[in-house]
Amino acid sequence: MTLTLAELAGRTGLTVLDHLEQQVRIPVVDGLQAQGDLIVIPLRILADVQPSPRARWRPVPPGGVELLRGAAGGNPHTLVAGPGDAEWTADVADPQFLAVGVLRCVRPAYLIHPEHGGSGIAPGTYLVRRQRERSTQWGGGDHLVAD
Repeated sequence: MTLTLAELAGRTGLTVLDHLEQQVRIPVVDGLQAQGDLIVIPLRILADVQPSPRARWRPVPPGGVELLRGAAGGNPHTLVAGPGDAEWTADVADPQFLAVGVLRCVRPAYLIHPEHGGSGIAPGTYLVRRQRERSTQWGGGDHLVAD
């Protein structure tokens, strides 16, 4: 079963901006997906990232887990799931130092953001990581995506 953006917002108490289509169904994806400055990657495709051996796993609470707040204190990316559907740890060994955490879910979990709306994450184990991009301006190099 997929949720509409209005249903997800209603279940979580989190709001999205009025210009977003509230009746759109949120796709649930089992592959790579991005939402603003975050990217969700199936852990099975990463060889160099794992939860720490002593990771403390926590259930995703009803109010969600704020994963990242936009640049200059902007809008939050919040991970939400139903009771018993998902657990989360920020204890991650990531040689690139981009990891926000690892999500394990047995039923769909969702990212919700006021400007981006919602995205669904299929059952499985995923790394949630900051996105970076290569710049051709200001001397080039990599920098974190900021939305």
